[in-house]
Amino acid sequence: MGAYFSDIFKGLWSLLVGMGITFREFWKPVVTVPYPYKTFTMPDRYRGHVELIENEEGKPNCIVCMACQRACPSDCIAIKGEKPEGSKKKVLTSYMLDFTKCSLCGSCVESCKFDALEFSKEYNLASTRKEDFYFDLLKRLEDRNS
Repeated sequence: MGAYFSDIFKGLWSLLVGMGITFREFWKPVVTVPYPYKTFTMPDRYRGHVELIENEEGKPNCIVCMACQRACPSDCIAIKGEKPEGSKKKVLTSYMLDFTKCSLCGSCVESCKFDALEFSKEYNLASTRKEDFYFDLLKRLEDRNS
């Protein structure tokens, strides 16, 4: 019989402690953002998916050296390039990122010696379709410039 009343007392005490915390927090200022009506800027150190960096002419800095593709432990980067007739340098034709595999380790950005990759500040990538996480970074760069 004593255990019965002890359990009731412990339950009531737990309820009062919880309500006390709720009452104290009720008067503090709101820290949530009313998404999607208002968004916040991401900190400088935020790592989104990688993006290509453009040069002064609006073309990607990538010289198709494949260093980022080799450095990626998740094997989520696929690069294609071709050497145009009469040109000394390769030209990037495709830069595909499979963000479903990406671990955001930063090895690709660190291995690029030509300042061609950076982390994006894009954080709103929610989707229910796997296809939405396959990015053509060259096309995204061209769309950004248009």
